[in-house]
Amino acid sequence: MTSFNFAAWPPQLTPEQLEALTLAATTYALSHGLLYLPPSQSPSNTQPRIPTTAIHAPLSLIPAPFPRAQFQAARGLQSVYNVLYARVAMDTKFLDTVMGAEEGVGKADEFTGTLWRGWKRIREHGVPAQPLHLGLFRSDFMLHAAEDRLALKQVEFNTISSSFGPLSERVAAMHRNILASTSYFSASPHLTADNFPENSTTSGLVEGLVKAHEAYGVADARILFVVQPNERNVFDQRWLEYELLEKHQIHVVRQTLADLAVSASLNPSTCALTITIPSPTNTSPYEISTIYFRASYTPSDFPTPSYYDTRFLLERSRAIKCPSLPLQLAGGKKVQEALTRPGVLERFLSNEGAKWGTRALDLTAHAADIRATWMSMWALDSEDADISAALDHFPAPGQGQGNVPPGTRLAHLKAPSLVLKPQREGGGNNVYREAIPAFLDTLPAEEREAWIAMEMIETPRGVNGYLVRASPSSSGTDNGSTEKKVVRTEVISELGFFGYALFGEGEVVEREVGWLVRTKGTESNEGGVAAGFSVLDSVVLV
Repeated sequence: MTSFNFAAWPPQLTPEQLEALTLAATTYALSHGLLYLPPSQSPSNTQPRIPTTAIHAPLSLIPAPFPRAQFQAARGLQSVYNVLYARVAMDTKFLDTVMGAEEGVGKADEFTGTLWRGWKRIREHGVPAQPLHLGLFRSDFMLHAAEDRLALKQVEFNTISSSFGPLSERVAAMHRNILASTSYFSASPHLTADNFPENSTTSGLVEGLVKAHEAYGVADARILFVVQPNERNVFDQRWLEYELLEKHQIHVVRQTLADLAVSASLNPSTCALTITIPSPTNTSPYEISTIYFRASYTPSDFPTPSYYDTRFLLERSRAIKCPSLPLQLAGGKKVQEALTRPGVLERFLSNEGAKWGTRALDLTAHAADIRATWMSMWALDSEDADISAALDHFPAPGQGQGNVPPGTRLAHLKAPSLVLKPQREGGGNNVYREAIPAFLDTLPAEEREAWIAMEMIETPRGVNGYLVRASPSSSGTDNGSTEKKVVRTEVISELGFFGYALFGEGEVVEREVGWLVRTKGTESNEGGVAAGFSVLDSVVLV
């Protein structure tokens, strides 16, 4: 284990120093677009069409310590993960088996099943209009403290709406600015420029979008951002839009699924997607080269069946989807669990017989390193021999447990060290530790297939941080004092690496493009910044 003393972090600061750092952080954030829209004050929770105010995003004053070796290991694995999930998305039979509504998780999870059935209907109508897929990915990790060493362990792999790239780049820049301007009052020898890694996520994610746009081959086409209504995290998206226009002269059209039900149409012969937006200056439709989804990952994005119809219309188009339906399904937790089974990962990494193409890489040499990042996990409906064998170490099942699948029984017995995960994105969906037994007791048998059990990652104890929230107050009682804005608390940090992959014809074009850190108090199990559970952070390498 690294000799760094995590329990001694962060360094001590005087109240005056803390106030100076808070002023430096918040004014930098407000000056550099590290922003959110404030919570709506309207009863309907709607955001104004033209914003008049903004608040800084929740952030950390001092970057989180992370071992240099594990940081570099995560960075080095991102390209392997990019290719792995591209290949998963291209394996239709595997996705039908794992995520489908006839023999996979889609039988138990209506949202997943609806997406899969839509994809299946599109396939049944013939060759897809667009063979290329674009993934803007993020692989999330935590440090696992076990057996006197720190191991890098994956939380999840995100294939849709992998957010906070641009804002995370700005948090890292904010911390470097504070270091340059204050030296953090020389509070720690670790707080030096050499330990603050560069982060250029915005240009890297845009590079992936540009490659898809160029592959589409229509220079004056536009990129469509599919967004949620009343989005507060709009600035994270806008920075990508500005980079596309200012550096690459590519225009962006922003639409919700409700907007697209009116504005979107397909050319019946070419399947080109066009968007018509009434405007005093232009009534011509815009052809779309690439569809970037920052919505459609949760059932609440589809309040009526017509919203699914709009999603499937987009899928049928010739535009390159980011992600396509198969790539979205590939990001399911059930896929994450299925990859851990013997031989499955190796089959995807191998290129034996040139099954992924004559120019595709054989990545089986990386299998052990990838597997080393995974915690133990299994399906609640599992009846695998290794799960049954694990039950032999526990007392025999009580009355009424005989018909319960071994996977569920093992989750019940190991609940204090587990998290249960459904097929959902966006935070706030998991079930943790002591809450698991009661949840399992009430979970209908037919829904077990929709859940996986995963061993909890046990992060280093005693790490603290200074967390800064905007704390807008409609009552006017928040006077901006440091005591109200900054909380010192014990924390857990999660490191994510971004990458892109353009694939579907020949080799996978991919790259690792940057990173983010989210930090939360230990009292919170969830890690979603947009869901209100954590703050944006960066790293100091130790």
